[in-house]
Amino acid sequence: MDSIFDFATELVQICKNKSVKIGFAESLTGGLISSTVVSVPGSSLIFEGSVVSYSNDVKMNVLGVPETIIESVGPVSDECAKQMALGARKVLKADYVVSVTGIAGPTGGDDINPVGTVYIGLSSDNSLSSEKFIFSGDRNQVREKTVIEAYRIMKEAILNDK
Repeated sequence: MDSIFDFATELVQICKNKSVKIGFAESLTGGLISSTVVSVPGSSLIFEGSVVSYSNDVKMNVLGVPETIIESVGPVSDECAKQMALGARKVLKADYVVSVTGIAGPTGGDDINPVGTVYIGLSSDNSLSSEKFIFSGDRNQVREKTVIEAYRIMKEAILNDK
């Protein structure tokens, strides 16, 4: 099985080949996505930065997620993931930004968003989207699965852009 480092290495190479700059807005992963990317030699050529927005205050005050979204649908939502990605792209001035927000567990889930629920957002010139996932496993397994899926989403967006 490939490691998260292998997925990061592939993403960095694709970004170099396409001459694009990337960034991240991380909540439940707490910087793991960014940390793994910067462990790849040459990542400084493509990585603009990251905002670790674990708290709602950072989501609102740094990334510009409207308070109405936090209050109405919550920080673990499609809408929040999109706004996190959009806000981070503005702050970081990156071509592509992926955001992640979710519940890694072991507690914190509910009927709408059980433990393992993750929303992954993407913002680029041509896209603003979000996908919902429900990952199984313990806290660290959910976080690692989130990292891999975030890389996959970013990779596909970069490769499929015209």
